[in-house]
Amino acid sequence: MFNHQSALAIESVRLDDAANAIILLDQTLLPNETNYLTLITQEQIWEAIYELRVRGAPAIGITAGFGLYLAAKNIAADLKRTDGFDQFHVSFKKAKAYLATSRPTAVNLFWALDRLDACVTRNAQKSIAEIVKALHKEAVAIRDEDEQMCKSMGEYGLTLLSPGMGLLTHCNAGTLATARYGTATAPMYLGHARGYHFNVFADETRPLLQGGRLTSYELNSAGIDVTVICDNMASIVMKNGWVQAVLVGCDRVAANGDSANKIGTSGLAILAKHYNIPFYIFAPTSTIDLNCVAGNDIHIELRKPEEITTRWYTHPMVPPGVKAYNPAFDVTDHDLITAIVTENGIARPPYSESLLKMVKG
Repeated sequence: MFNHQSALAIESVRLDDAANAIILLDQTLLPNETNYLTLITQEQIWEAIYELRVRGAPAIGITAGFGLYLAAKNIAADLKRTDGFDQFHVSFKKAKAYLATSRPTAVNLFWALDRLDACVTRNAQKSIAEIVKALHKEAVAIRDEDEQMCKSMGEYGLTLLSPGMGLLTHCNAGTLATARYGTATAPMYLGHARGYHFNVFADETRPLLQGGRLTSYELNSAGIDVTVICDNMASIVMKNGWVQAVLVGCDRVAANGDSANKIGTSGLAILAKHYNIPFYIFAPTSTIDLNCVAGNDIHIELRKPEEITTRWYTHPMVPPGVKAYNPAFDVTDHDLITAIVTENGIARPPYSESLLKMVKG
């Protein structure tokens, strides 16, 4: 059964501190089943990130923050009376390193883990109990700040759009991928509430179908006009004049503006340039990696071939023995991007200068 609850009312990731658990909406089952998982062990949290039960760079960061806090809480509970900060920090670093192996491309994962590690270092002279309390505050702040960042991106993004526009988006950069509102969908939600009456085209998005399964589910539940198209149909809807702007999220932005997002995004940018349609990346500053010089430095995750060959089908759709190349992301060159929308404003070329200003706030 489809759940028609508005997506904006759904909290896809939350901390149940009393139960020492993360409560997580299993996005692999949407839109047909709404099932919340209770994640207690680090292995369960790692598996949820790796298997895309939680996905979207901000939501991954939120989950990682909660996960590492719970690890610290458990480590503290297991310490002997004679153990001190050094013993705690060694175990904490191991937990951090383990969670960091779950996904390689989304910078928010590492950003959140590093942020909690820095919190430990800042509080090194305090008791272990005080450190754990500080980590709780930091992990909750990551989640709360993300909601405010998404709303801010929505307000900035809305200044680029006009009522009645046709918009195209790829993958899912929505509220399911964040604390609330989403990144690229934030102006859609805000505009809808203000009577903009957008017509949204959502790419189905191979190979995991996040656009067809998740973005259409979200927007439809909110009452936004949404049409699902297969990835290879983007050109014809652009040529027909049905799209006036392309809005996508991203998982990592390099210092020069090159942006990694779900596979197929780069092709959309090329099409948009051909049809003279503005192409906008929506990226919270936590997704901007100034230590990454250019897109060639971004590690592209390769997924299991089964996601292409068998996962969505009753019978295999590819003959046995045929190889399958299944990258999760591609990199859109900065010269194809009209603007990058952040919570601190809109960055425009040259991105090596404007992104630095955005990060500094």
